[in-house]
Amino acid sequence: MPKLLATLIATLITSAAFAQAPAPTTPAAVKAEAKAEKAIAAAVKSEAKVDAKADAKVEKAEMNAAEDKSKAATKSAHTKAKAKAALAKADPEDKAKATAKAEKASANADAKSDKTAIKADAKVETVKTTAAADKGVAKVETNAVKAEAKADVKASGSK
Repeated sequence: MPKLLATLIATLITSAAFAQAPAPTTPAAVKAEAKAEKAIAAAVKSEAKVDAKADAKVEKAEMNAAEDKSKAATKSAHTKAKAKAALAKADPEDKAKATAKAEKASANADAKSDKTAIKADAKVETVKTTAAADKGVAKVETNAVKAEAKADVKASGSK
């Protein structure tokens, strides 16, 4: 949201700068100026939209990762509790074997939980990277539209 606000403020400043520029003298220049302002506004709006979508994707990925980690931790705790309960019920003669089995179950549960957390974090990083790339492309496209519009205005003024 702050980026959207910053983009809108930048658009306002850009519009104010255009408004303070000397008035074009020819009808072609006036038309080119209006077309340029419209193209720049559309590009800025499009960039803001891409930024918002990218941020939403990252936020969603982070929420999903947190949920997956929570589920994995809960499942691990449940598995460990079952192993401890089985150990408590074990006969004194089978205590060593039951202890080994409980430790193995606990270690496997921890490993599975850790793997899930690592995979969830990797997904989030992938989404963040993609989002950053999308934002970068949108910014470059906006700058290209601005440069093209500026060139068109200059060209129309010399006619």
